[in-house]
Amino acid sequence: MEIPFLYDDTTAFPDVFEAIEERDGFVAIGGSLSAQRLLTAYKQGIFPWFSEGDPVCWWALSPRTVLYPEKCHIGRSLQKTLRNKPYLVTVNQNFPAVIAACAGVRRPGQSGTWITEEMQQAYIGLHELGHAHSFECWYPDENGVLNLAGGLYGVQIGRVFFGESMFALRPDASKIAFACAVPYMVECGIEIIDCQQNTDHLARFGSELIAFETFQTALNDLTDKALDKPIGSGWIAQSKIVLEGPSE
Repeated sequence: MEIPFLYDDTTAFPDVFEAIEERDGFVAIGGSLSAQRLLTAYKQGIFPWFSEGDPVCWWALSPRTVLYPEKCHIGRSLQKTLRNKPYLVTVNQNFPAVIAACAGVRRPGQSGTWITEEMQQAYIGLHELGHAHSFECWYPDENGVLNLAGGLYGVQIGRVFFGESMFALRPDASKIAFACAVPYMVECGIEIIDCQQNTDHLARFGSELIAFETFQTALNDLTDKALDKPIGSGWIAQSKIVLEGPSE
């Protein structure tokens, strides 16, 4: 199987549909994780995914798992947690800590992480440009001091949010972060959330599989449309705590 190679002097990608039909979505190998190349990739439904020590690999999975925010399902158990548990959910309060925590998650069947140091720095760069966002869930300790308990991050282009990863240091923290992030993103104007691969966790929220052609049509329409309001930063939801500001 011959894999196209990318050079650093171009941001163009090989044909995505050929990659899906002939290489199970393996689009290309090589190149840098520059902000321009990443944004070009995401607008075409392509994302980087590789292990520490390997060259950069670019993928476009089909079918694609997406979540339409207005269809997001919050189960009864999580609804109860959202009502009764003390927490604060914020946006863009500590992106580096969130992506580092996601990199540190140990996942079944994986010995390492695809969120390499190179990837972390690349996405921090996107965050500084306003194209990558983090949502944080904070829990109070016995002294009422808020500590980072979970969260998620992703890339935003136009009205599309490309979810990348989530983590939980405490029970339910990533679920609370996601459940609060989705309605906030709707307020901002996000119309589709790319989940890349299907998981039981995302399926419980209402994710669904769609053909890549359908996904690409949505990208062509929505990535060039402005949000109703910027995703911004600050707190977006809280329950049963006095707001004194999160600690790192």
